[in-house]
Amino acid sequence: MPTLQERLDLGNKRTMQKKELGQKGEEIALRFLKKNGYRILQRNYVCKMGEVDIIAREKDTFAFIEVKTRRSTAFGPPQMAVNQKKQEQISKAALYFLKEKRLEEAKARFDVVAILLGAKGEEIELIRDAFDLQYT
Repeated sequence: MPTLQERLDLGNKRTMQKKELGQKGEEIALRFLKKNGYRILQRNYVCKMGEVDIIAREKDTFAFIEVKTRRSTAFGPPQMAVNQKKQEQISKAALYFLKEKRLEEAKARFDVVAILLGAKGEEIELIRDAFDLQYT
């Protein structure tokens, strides 16, 4: 049976691997979005209401983008991780950003970039308008 320290070390290692996977996914998403006409405004926007991975503009619309990266679909495709609770958190952060910048009347939407880093290499799916504003 592993010791408490060994279990903590394993947990820390998994956390680091998850963080590294997320960072790699965001880098891939940034390149993909730029190539597809998005102008990146901010990465990892954090406010008291939450966090948004990427804020960009596509033509006249602000896109609040959540990036989800997985190594396999064993637990479903990456985009399935953007559940109701996550949508609410992103919505609140997006509203805060728009208010902070005095852009309440601007066109905005929520996109998801789903990245699968599997045996076939990088599979990237952009889901425009992935969900509606969720605010409870």
